[in-house]
Amino acid sequence: MVLRDDNFATIVAAVEEGRVIYDNLRRFVSFAVAGNLGKIIVMLIWPIPFLIWGDEDVSSVIAFLPLQLLWLNLMTDGLLGLSMGVEPAEPGVMQRGPHRTTDGLWAGRLGHRTAWVGTLIGVATLAVGFSYYALDLDQWQTMMFTSLAFMQVGQAFATRSSTESLRTIGLGTNRVMLGIAAGVVALQLAAVYTPLSEFLDLDTLSVVDISICALLGVGLLVVIETVKLVARRRAA
Repeated sequence: MVLRDDNFATIVAAVEEGRVIYDNLRRFVSFAVAGNLGKIIVMLIWPIPFLIWGDEDVSSVIAFLPLQLLWLNLMTDGLLGLSMGVEPAEPGVMQRGPHRTTDGLWAGRLGHRTAWVGTLIGVATLAVGFSYYALDLDQWQTMMFTSLAFMQVGQAFATRSSTESLRTIGLGTNRVMLGIAAGVVALQLAAVYTPLSEFLDLDTLSVVDISICALLGVGLLVVIETVKLVARRRAA
């Protein structure tokens, strides 16, 4: 470390900034891996029943079309992931001990948390898709597409801290994420309700349908926040 002035408070500021950058990097990687794990689970599991029972409609074997996957990745890993890079320091960031040199990126059970969040996203998306398909509703693919997007918005807010609740860190402390999340929701709605839906091969959703997608997003946020609450109480 090279000091450009004679104020040792610069060291403290530099260490704090380094911890914030490292925390944000871990958040982004966890968010992106969990979201993509959910997509992989959907793409791998969805075709199995149709291949076993020999469904005549070949198009039903495909959970998401290539353009739909590209759209989801741009909206979530791209825009939402970008907003995590400007997350401010968590409360008490300078009170905790330094990371051990042997710790990897997934230390502190981050890998475990990433795995179960990604699995939950995948399972919830599949549940919606299979339910709508079983009811012979044409919008089953659009429901999975929109549900996954909304759940990753909820995941992004819950991932802002690995330990603290969203209420503690404050919803408005990262206004960039607020703006980007609002933009992602608006773009997702535009993809469903504008001529863009023809380009992405989507069906129009009813108010009930879109409400279910939104509830899944809020539900994932609540689940992650509840798990963090239980972990804090155990550590107390």
